[in-house]
Amino acid sequence: MSVTRLFLLTLFAMLSFAGNSVLCRLAFQQTSIDPASFTVIRLLSGALMLALLVYFRRGGATAGRNRGIHGIGGNWPSAFALFAYAGGFSFAYTSLTTGTGALLLFGAVQATMILVGWWSGERLNLRQASGLLLALAGLVAVMLPGLSAPPLGAALLMLSAGIAWGIYSLRGRGVVDPVGATAGNFLRAAPLAVLLSAALLAQQQLDGLGILYAVLSGAIASGLGYALWYAALRGLTATRAATVQLSVPVIAALAGLLFLHEPITLLLMLASVAILGGIAMVVFDRRPA
Repeated sequence: MSVTRLFLLTLFAMLSFAGNSVLCRLAFQQTSIDPASFTVIRLLSGALMLALLVYFRRGGATAGRNRGIHGIGGNWPSAFALFAYAGGFSFAYTSLTTGTGALLLFGAVQATMILVGWWSGERLNLRQASGLLLALAGLVAVMLPGLSAPPLGAALLMLSAGIAWGIYSLRGRGVVDPVGATAGNFLRAAPLAVLLSAALLAQQQLDGLGILYAVLSGAIASGLGYALWYAALRGLTATRAATVQLSVPVIAALAGLLFLHEPITLLLMLASVAILGGIAMVVFDRRPA
């Protein structure tokens, strides 16, 4: 893979990940769409985009060990984790700013994966343990009561979404066909979102622009973004892949400032340094424990 192609794939993937936060916030700030409907449309759009990618890439045929519904991979436990992530993400962003939401999400994802690794026997040395504590302290600091603290309920929802996405990511390690498996998980998660929307039918509000944002979030920022990220991963080491993902909350915060005129507070900046710096200490230190 050429350096230029790898750079472009990685850049688009990071912009897509940050774009999910921006599109969600745009939907809830500028339109009247409700979060349950946004989640349904996002998952359905993502499923359709991923299914089309699998179909055109393989002519409808699948290979590998993760066969499932309609010849596409995935499984129900991963689909439940995906649904929990997508639902929590949408409901949290009704109250959180773009940068704060992305920081809480990203911090929770990485902390979950690091803690699961530790629980499974991966030992941390002193520097890595210090980094993990620093990152967790940053997450706590974001949620402390104060003038710039986010609503506690929304913050907890986003942390829950991050934990769910971390679990989903861990379950996806070693999957032979990640795009096909993700397509199957999106297809399974969509009916779960439909049930949630039906349960909250009294609160349903559909808005043309809001629907467009949800479709873009699902088909482009999620479906196409994930496919390009998996393609980029073929040319990235684990360390480089972790490094570039540190940019997502920063990109999201800047996009929130540019498109939504959201402030970047001192608390957010300090917490970002603590969370991202602490995670970097864990991920990039290769000395033995």
